[in-house]
Amino acid sequence: MTQPAVTFQIKQLEEHFNTRLLERGHGHATPTAAGQIVANYAERILELNAEMEARVGELTDELGGTLNVGTSTTIAAYWLPHILEGFKRAYPRVVPRVTVGNSQLIADRVANRDLDLGLIEIITDDPALERRGASQDELMVICHPGHRLARAETLSAADLLPHPFITREPGNAIRDLADLYFANAGIALEDVTIAAELGSLAAVKQLASEGFGYAMASYMAIQRDIADGRLAAVPMRPRLFTPLEVILPKDKFRSRLITTFADFAAEQLKTRAQR
Repeated sequence: MTQPAVTFQIKQLEEHFNTRLLERGHGHATPTAAGQIVANYAERILELNAEMEARVGELTDELGGTLNVGTSTTIAAYWLPHILEGFKRAYPRVVPRVTVGNSQLIADRVANRDLDLGLIEIITDDPALERRGASQDELMVICHPGHRLARAETLSAADLLPHPFITREPGNAIRDLADLYFANAGIALEDVTIAAELGSLAAVKQLASEGFGYAMASYMAIQRDIADGRLAAVPMRPRLFTPLEVILPKDKFRSRLITTFADFAAEQLKTRAQR
């Protein structure tokens, strides 16, 4: 559009709302409070229009478009590649856009509709979310193969207490499960010796493999390290599992793309966990 045409359209809008939408200065214009409201609603209208086009197109066309997926760090590294590979083979026109963070962060962003759906390792009771419990993965104690703990058949919270613990950052699903594990055994968290608090599973495994203490990790995430002899893994007593969940915003107008991916991801998580 030409500048006069833009000016005319804005003038028409201001007459419609009977208020100024722009504060005009020398060579620039900024929205008034009313103008910002109109702009925000315009963005939502355009998003709804695009969603409508996609939903109607789904009735006759192959699935396609961008899919905003959030996932925990462990699922992103050890589960998601297989899920995306299978889904892309079935629906090559879909473009996954992946956001990685701890499980609580992903749950919050899905509830706020910043993401289409999430794959997380916590059970959330957020009323804005729909949960699909897919499966679970067993948590193991990991340490250097020469560590004293590596010789045990199973390990209780009391067995772990004398040794330094390499834990995860607050908000991480495994951190929450570990804290609960000690609490259920009657062990105060301040009595647990913390060797390090790390935001990366790779860093946790590296420190454990160097003999600086023990850590807890899901079985799926440590298979290669065990095969290479870098880490030893010992089951916990009682056994401890991390949930694998697919979460979506509660929405009766959910697109077929989101529903199809949620069903596919839940089935893949279940199948791979059984293997």
